[in-house]
Amino acid sequence: MCAIVGVINSEGAAKTAYYGLFAMQHRGQEASGISSSFNHHIKTIKATGLVTEVFSPASFEILKGNIAIGHNRYATAGKNSAADAQPIAANYSLGQVSIVHNGNLVNKDEVRNALIAEGAIFQSNMDTENIVHLIARSRSEHLQDRIVAALKQIKGAYCLLIQSRHKVFAIRDRWGVRPLSLGRLKDGGYIVASETCALDLVGAEFVRDIKPGEMVIFEEGKDEFSSVQILKAAEARICAFEYIYFARPDSVVEGKN
Repeated sequence: MCAIVGVINSEGAAKTAYYGLFAMQHRGQEASGISSSFNHHIKTIKATGLVTEVFSPASFEILKGNIAIGHNRYATAGKNSAADAQPIAANYSLGQVSIVHNGNLVNKDEVRNALIAEGAIFQSNMDTENIVHLIARSRSEHLQDRIVAALKQIKGAYCLLIQSRHKVFAIRDRWGVRPLSLGRLKDGGYIVASETCALDLVGAEFVRDIKPGEMVIFEEGKDEFSSVQILKAAEARICAFEYIYFARPDSVVEGKN
């Protein structure tokens, strides 16, 4: 399950992300978190509990800025602990990065053991942390290239939002197992969310679904986004459980209520 949301180029992005997570609370009730970027510095607040329990008005004094990503956790890999809450934020050679993930990596243990053998130190039990290490260990000069290189080493279902200090990358695996929708906010900003019910709550207009194997790139201060097909799209394999169990009845998944 799990829910992810990203808000780009919108004033008070973290608060909009909060409402998006509130709308998708049904996808995970174990932990919640938000990372925001302000003055080229990423700050993160996360803890176990419901969205309304983790965040307070004081939280949004810390989570300033026009870019934010958020996550509601339902444990499918890792444990129900504060250490396994997302977003996962880290410092690396290109600066700061924060990641949220909905899905499961089937080669998690293989990749993790290889990284540990090379000296990596893990702070959580989540498969998502593999991606952080793969990005950090890449020698590419640009984050986009590092992300592509990392994704070529993992297998499984994933919708990802990866935040740098001034960009957000939205990515969906080549099978499109988990849903990910793009919307336009009334102030001209964008929102990306696991379900369209999050778009509805914040008054966003649905634009389209992120395509399987696609990376959509948003940059702070830029009105338009760019798109790259980074993985060869396979025949769509949207999870049937989205329709009968995970998704809210009023959400539209791949064009179907």
